[in-house]
Amino acid sequence: MKKILLASAALIAFGATAANAQDLVTAKAGTIKLDVRVTGILPDEDAPLRVGNGLSGVLAPTLTTDKQTGLKAEVDDSYVPTIGLEYYLTDNISVEAIAGTGVHEVTVPGAKAALGALVPMTSDKVAKVAHLPPTVTAKYHFNSKGKFSPYVGAGVTYIWFYSEDSKNNVDLNLKDGFGYAVQLGLDVNTASKWSYNVDVKKIFFETDAYVGATTAGGAYVADALRSKVTLDPLVVSVGFGYKF
Repeated sequence: MKKILLASAALIAFGATAANAQDLVTAKAGTIKLDVRVTGILPDEDAPLRVGNGLSGVLAPTLTTDKQTGLKAEVDDSYVPTIGLEYYLTDNISVEAIAGTGVHEVTVPGAKAALGALVPMTSDKVAKVAHLPPTVTAKYHFNSKGKFSPYVGAGVTYIWFYSEDSKNNVDLNLKDGFGYAVQLGLDVNTASKWSYNVDVKKIFFETDAYVGATTAGGAYVADALRSKVTLDPLVVSVGFGYKF
């Protein structure tokens, strides 16, 4: 999927239909543009697991709360459709709201071996997580009247974890919260209201994770493990837009 995104970006940048500058339909103050994109959400996670109160107080009383376990959670990539709605305040300055939903598999390599005597697990998979990360950015467009119009932007995001489908007797809970975003991209204007777009964002987001567990005896233990999770995904999109 990464190769498809890169190939699509190359086609947009170099294969768009030629048009003379005077024939281009470009954005101006008051323009509304709708972009539809294919997006790769590529987490750059850092999620070391620490001992929680439940593990130190119930399952393994000899352990100390907040001690590092040596385990780290891993989050896989997600490829989804997204939309962006953009309003141009001037010919060069715009505000864009982006929406989409990502679904990621969370694994903890070594968890089955480390917890097997306390928590029955058939694999290291702990959850499938779905989130909605609406993002609003302010953008500055260079060469806004030309065929190729690069831009930069920055803004805020709010990540809402609306589904945490836990597995293997593990109960993962992630805290919603705000983050911030920086972006750069390229609009390719044409002789019609349609345009092409390549967009790259870096999202900076940190949250707290708490992991409950069900023991072999059937007892549920809250806060068995915990983590301060840094996700910081790279969000790469290609697509097309329409100006109103």
